[in-house]
Amino acid sequence: MDAGQGLSTDEVRSIREALAAGRKPRVVFTASAGQIAGQVGQVVELTDPDVSDEFVVVRFGRDELPFSPADLAVAPKGAGRRVAAEPKAEPESEATPVPAAPEFVLDTPRVPAPRQEEPKVEQAEKPPARRAVKAAKPKGPAGLTVTLAYADGEWTVAAQQGSKALAKPYVVKPAEALKMVALVDVPGVQEAVEQILGAERAEAEQQAEKLRAELAEIEARLAELREAS
Repeated sequence: MDAGQGLSTDEVRSIREALAAGRKPRVVFTASAGQIAGQVGQVVELTDPDVSDEFVVVRFGRDELPFSPADLAVAPKGAGRRVAAEPKAEPESEATPVPAAPEFVLDTPRVPAPRQEEPKVEQAEKPPARRAVKAAKPKGPAGLTVTLAYADGEWTVAAQQGSKALAKPYVVKPAEALKMVALVDVPGVQEAVEQILGAERAEAEQQAEKLRAELAEIEARLAELREAS
């Protein structure tokens, strides 16, 4: 079984399509996966590769752990059956040296004890190997996005971490929006904000002039009514 190369981009795409169809593709761990190299697992999920390089979730035994594509390779047909047969062969190979040394008479009564303890030793060794792989490759925190937006004459700010909304869009004053944009040293962005503020200022001035004219007419009418009375 060749487990030296990781998953290619096309193989990751094929695995994603297989998961969408309800299948769980088999993969074999490469040498970069550590002590479990050569073992076979099943891909159960593909998370977001932008959040972490270890976005391929593999079921191995009773655990489901994240791995990077470099830690995995597509398992050849029948790989699961061959790997499943290997643990059965290990107790036989380890038990054969025991009867091969009859000259040690004092060790003869102790032969049955190691045979009963061998499965316990194997079960105690495998979990540390899986925990070591998981502890060495923790997931990083999700990305944080803060958005300043302008629409319908209002400036709003929102914050989101990964898929979770930390702050829904809320209205801020134009002066506060201008201070936020000033932190971004990009002339094109600052010019766009100044143009928006200039257009709003001109519109507000026009409305103020119109209201002043209407107020002047009302005051003149009121003065005429007072003189008439």
